[in-house]
Amino acid sequence: MPPAESLLGSGPAIGAVRSAVARVGPTDATVLVHGETGTGKELVARAVHAASRRAGGAFVAANCGAFVPGLAASELFGHAAGAFTGALKARRGKFEAAHGGTLFLDEVGELPPDLQPLLLRVLQERVVEPVGGDPVPVNVRVVAATNRDLAADVARGRFRADLFYRLNVFPVRVPPLRERAGDVAELAAQFLREFAGAHDRPARELSITTLRLLAAHTWPGNVRELRNVIERAVILSTGPEVAVPQEWLGGSPVATGRTWAAEEKARILDALRAAGGRVYGPGGAAQRLGLRPTTLYGKMRKHGLSKDAASWQ
Repeated sequence: MPPAESLLGSGPAIGAVRSAVARVGPTDATVLVHGETGTGKELVARAVHAASRRAGGAFVAANCGAFVPGLAASELFGHAAGAFTGALKARRGKFEAAHGGTLFLDEVGELPPDLQPLLLRVLQERVVEPVGGDPVPVNVRVVAATNRDLAADVARGRFRADLFYRLNVFPVRVPPLRERAGDVAELAAQFLREFAGAHDRPARELSITTLRLLAAHTWPGNVRELRNVIERAVILSTGPEVAVPQEWLGGSPVATGRTWAAEEKARILDALRAAGGRVYGPGGAAQRLGLRPTTLYGKMRKHGLSKDAASWQ
């Protein structure tokens, strides 16, 4: 597991995150990590686990935005044999798999409404009820993460207030990369070393022009976007230095004068058009943006964009 020190950067913004991890890690408190997509929320969750007394136990991740409709309860809490059609044998859920360790609930804001009271009960009683089975005690620390404003979702009736307060015991905000301009060069250098080794490329440095370009970019895809850009540059560069062309980064939201939401929507539209409407797979819009497909679908819904091409042509 990566320690808190693996949250790279020397600036005060990421320093505050490391300090929060150091304080809450040794406790058993529930943690809610919030921040934009691509900021490294799972890395923070793993750092909390590594700093805890549970570090020797399992770290189990569950993406609440990717649950199959109708099977979400089974994914989290497990099921007994014969509990429903196709349940040929008993299965442990994520909570039981994380017993003695940490359960990371990613994209917890996407949790279906019918599952929210069930999760609340587990957090309160530390007992799971597998579908069609008997109650099972669990000893699990929960770290949740979201890119949504859950307080606003509570006000709109989209997310249970009691569950929000149960999750929000110790909130940790992960800053977007645009607030960490001084950390970009350090992150880029780390990714350069990582991908040079992973792809058997010679150790090289980023060109001065590229470093200036990276520092000036506003990184709507955050650390994930930077990571993807550096990997692509490592693979394609053939000279003594690794270079990132300007066209890979496009225009800056600051330079265009658009709001951040308008810039995000514009980038999604550009990616959908370039991918011919495809979200998944190589060359799909999700890959072009450095996002998970489920995350991209969530952003499309937020901006009123459906899978129908008429909404984005």
